[in-house]
Amino acid sequence: MKKYKVVTLGCRTNQYESQGYSDQLRQMGFAPAGEGEEADLCIVNTCTVTESADSASRHQIRGLLRAHPKAKIAVTGCMAESAPEAIRAIDERIQIVPNGKKEELLEQIFPEEERLPEFNIQAFDAHTRAFVKVQDGCNSFCTYCIIPYVRGRSRSRQIPEIVREVEGLVANNYKEVVITGINVGDFDGGGKLADLVRAVDAVPGLERLRISSIDPDEVDLDLANAVLEGRVTCPSMHIVLQSGSNVVLKRMNRKYTRQIFLETVERMKRRNPDFTVTTDIIVGFPGESENDFSETMEIVEQIQFAKVHMFPYSPRKRTRAALYPNKVPSDVVKRRKSELLRLAEKTAFNLREGFVGRTMPVLMENEEKDGLLSGHTPNFLRVWIPKGQQKPNDLIQVALLRNEPDGLIGRAV
Repeated sequence: MKKYKVVTLGCRTNQYESQGYSDQLRQMGFAPAGEGEEADLCIVNTCTVTESADSASRHQIRGLLRAHPKAKIAVTGCMAESAPEAIRAIDERIQIVPNGKKEELLEQIFPEEERLPEFNIQAFDAHTRAFVKVQDGCNSFCTYCIIPYVRGRSRSRQIPEIVREVEGLVANNYKEVVITGINVGDFDGGGKLADLVRAVDAVPGLERLRISSIDPDEVDLDLANAVLEGRVTCPSMHIVLQSGSNVVLKRMNRKYTRQIFLETVERMKRRNPDFTVTTDIIVGFPGESENDFSETMEIVEQIQFAKVHMFPYSPRKRTRAALYPNKVPSDVVKRRKSELLRLAEKTAFNLREGFVGRTMPVLMENEEKDGLLSGHTPNFLRVWIPKGQQKPNDLIQVALLRNEPDGLIGRAV
């Protein structure tokens, strides 16, 4: 039996696509290469959102070339689009598949095959929640972001096709689905995002539904109603901030203000006090002053995010921000990053404190430590319980006993 290996870097959309390759290859008779086994085919799904992502992508490619000297090596993803010559220069064995041909990757690798399995996902390996890509590309052209250049313009899948895929995942015992895309707020696949949420929410057997990253100005009343009034929609969203300063947001070419962000989050929390928010923040954007940074810190303090994903600004070629003056010195960026992460951890801890003493449903996951198994509540609070008869993908009631830096400690009831 032929062996394959897929390496994924970057976003949930990449994770979805890589799962699609794995499912196709298994239907073709391939098996995943185990530890120490040499693969016949290696696929690297790259990321280029930051300089470190480029570096990690190159590192993974070189490692696979060394470990699998006889394998076909296919490289796709955003770095393959932004820097194909740099990848090609690593080794002549590499076959580059551009983003525009991503869903036809196996057709590019096996042109002699007349009938290949359809590109979709049937499972989500090593995960208890499945990410379902509903949209690709972006029309926003934020000044720091290379993605519109490497992913192209926004385009959406059709709602019936997405619903069928979710039905297949539920049939394979997936309880939680995350709607994901490059810019899901742009979804327009025979209806708006709120229509898609309602259609997926109605899938029999689905227990949880989440929406991945979205901008605050895209959470309109219809979408808010779909999320807050749904059958299995979770009271938590990843709403992107990037900066708490209107000056910086304008230079980033973001389409909202700090006021819009705060109003969006507060509107959701008023309707459901358990509603939580995770977010992305960029530190050290060109020209970011101490006052700009303080405004970001104020929002982190006020909102109490369940989790903050923090990124130091990384200049990308072809973007307007790469040409901006007033670069923030690296030592200042490092200090701001440290201050922001400390505050984010403190406020997330304070948020969780308010749930101690409650009993909440928790979907158990794969992460373990010190005899504890991890899971999440519907509003995305991490919970740890003693390992016992519970296993990943069990949905159980948990009494939340105490709060620790890594999450809530609970007991199955």
